Parts: sequence; C-alpha cells; structure tokens
Amino acid sequence: MQATAPCRLFLCGDVMTGRGIDQVLPYAGDPRLHEPWVKDARHYVALAERANGAIQRPLAEGDVWGEALTVLDRLRPDLRFINLETSITTSNTPWPNKGIHYRMHPDNIGVLNAAGTQCCTLANNHTLDWDLDGLRESLRVLEETGISTVGAGDNEAVAAEPAVFTLESGHRVVVLACGLGSSGIPDNWAATEDRPGVWRLPDLSEDSVALVSERVSAVRRSGDLVMLSIHWGGNWGYELEAGQQSFARTVIDEAGVDLVHGHSSHHPKAMEVYRGRLILYGCGDFINDYEGIGGHEGYRGDLVLMYFPSLDTDSGELRSLQMVPLKMQRFQLREAGREDRDWLAETLDRECRPFGARCEQGTDGHLWLRW
Repeated sequence: MQATAPCRLFLCGDVMTGRGIDQVLPYAGDPRLHEPWVKDARHYVALAERANGAIQRPLAEGDVWGEALTVLDRLRPDLRFINLETSITTSNTPWPNKGIHYRMHPDNIGVLNAAGTQCCTLANNHTLDWDLDGLRESLRVLEETGISTVGAGDNEAVAAEPAVFTLESGHRVVVLACGLGSSGIPDNWAATEDRPGVWRLPDLSEDSVALVSERVSAVRRSGDLVMLSIHWGGNWGYELEAGQQSFARTVIDEAGVDLVHGHSSHHPKAMEVYRGRLILYGCGDFINDYEGIGGHEGYRGDLVLMYFPSLDTDSGELRSLQMVPLKMQRFQLREAGREDRDWLAETLDRECRPFGARCEQGTDGHLWLRW
C-alpha cells in the first residue's frame, strides 16, 4: 500500500500589518497614535526610510510579502497559518492605558489574501488594541474575506473553539490558539461567558493543560493532526521562561497535540522534537514596522523565517522542518544574503543543541532541523 503523502504547513511568527505598514498600503488608515512618544504612524515609515532608503508608495497588496510569495508558490504548503497581531478596523477608540495600538484599514485586507492566508491566530496582545468594536470589526472582515480565525471571539466558548481543515487525503488538521499574560495580554482581555475577548490561559499549570485537552477531545477524530498555537513569553532573549518546556511536552503527552506553534518573541528561538512532535518555542516576528528602530540589534530582528514542517498524516510525527530565511528591508521581505543566513543557522544551531536538535544550512540556503 502506498504511504499517504505528508502534510506540509506554512507557519510564521507575528504578522503586524498595522501602524507604519498600513501607512504605505493602498488604503492608509488614520495615522494618529496614542503611544507615549510617537503620535503619528508615519513616523515609523520615516525611520525605515532613514535606515534603508525610500519606500515605494503605495505598496501593492503582495509587495510586503515580497520573496515570501515566490517561496510559497514553489513549496506549495497544504495550509497557511499566521499569527495576526493587528486589528483590522477603523475604530478610533484605543484600549485605555495600553502603550501600543496596531490597526490596519479593512480595505487593505487584500494584503493577507495575497499570501493565500487560510487562518489567523488571534490570541495575542494586539487583537483588542482598538477595544471591543475593533475586535468585532476584525472578526467580521476576516470572515467576509474567507479567512478562518481561532483564539478570539464573542465569548470564551467561541474564542477557545478550534478551527478544522480537511486535507485532500481526507485527514483533518485541528488548530487551537491561546495566549498568556507573559506575552503582554491584559487580564481583562480574556473572553468570558458573556464578554468577547481572547482565549487567555491563566498559567502553564496542569489545569491549563486540562483546558486544552478538553477542547481537543471535543472535536478530535482518529487520524486528526492537532496544532496548538500559543502566544507566550517576552519579546527579547533566547532563554525559555519557566514552565514553557514542561507545558509544551505535557500537552503533547496528555492533550494529544502534534505541533506546538509558539510566538511572541521578536526573533526566532529554540526548537525541539519531543516524542516525534515539533515544538517551536518562538518563531520570531515575520512582518512588522520596526525597521530603523534601535535597541536590540544583537538579536537581528530584521531576519525572519518561514517554517515549513511536514507531518506524517498517519502518526502526526514530524518528517522534516524546512525553514527559509528572509530579511525585512524597506517594508518588504527580501532574500537573505549569505552572511545573514550563516548568522541565523549558527545562532539557531547553538540554541537547539541543548534540546537535542541541530540547525543546518542546505546548498539552497534554506535551513533544516536535524534531530
């Protein structure tokens, strides 16, 4: 009998198409900001141009993705997931006492469609930047566009409800998304029985594992692949926060999760293969407007990764992990040069070694996880 073809996914870290990015798109929204020091989103455009030269305006819908679109066309993943850290709204009511507020004008939704985005995880610390009206509009725009969402909704039951995708083979991919306070999600963003919000876990305890298990068991069928997308931890630094490894391993053991998709860090972090299952502790940012902002240059936040895990559809085990390095320049993702690829490969190899894995660069410049 012929073996079933593996399921290849596209995953990335945080996609932030608001603020400065929104200002160079065809339908720029209101540029007013409510940050302590910056009051106009166009300031971030100016910083990027000061660092790397003039940015074409307006950028076409696919331009921000740049070389990533070529890679997607070539590798043709079965499903495409992003962590969207931007409200899609015209709301002018910022969440009070929050320093950063991201939003993209709804008429720029074609930017997400340009990459064939099929699902946005929303359990993060920017989904409610523009209050409940901003959340509701974001959910409506994404639904009308045909992009599934997971991790936020009109109440806790909806926010915690998995999204389910059926592959050509008949196998299903079940996706859940949750977030933690360690990533900056305020306590009062947690969805409740009668209030919209995000699926915010209280901690990384066994009780939280049980919450994930309950949601998985409610929908899982034999042969399903299960991914947990989780927004956790701080923005900078390679060290894992207390409890992250234990939680990731336990949801694999007890909840039947096949892939843990972690994000929140602004740069890629360590990866692990535990009992054949992939754990991405921090995928790093993918699209943002941080170009030209100083302070953490040593982490090389301008370098990003496209993650393409291939999973065995019968067992859920990882067959391979291919990663494509890119570089954000003039608000477009471009092919990373040899020195940049070498730096990423060496850094990730260093970080993965304590977890029993290695990161190698292939002759094509792509990175591969070995374990």
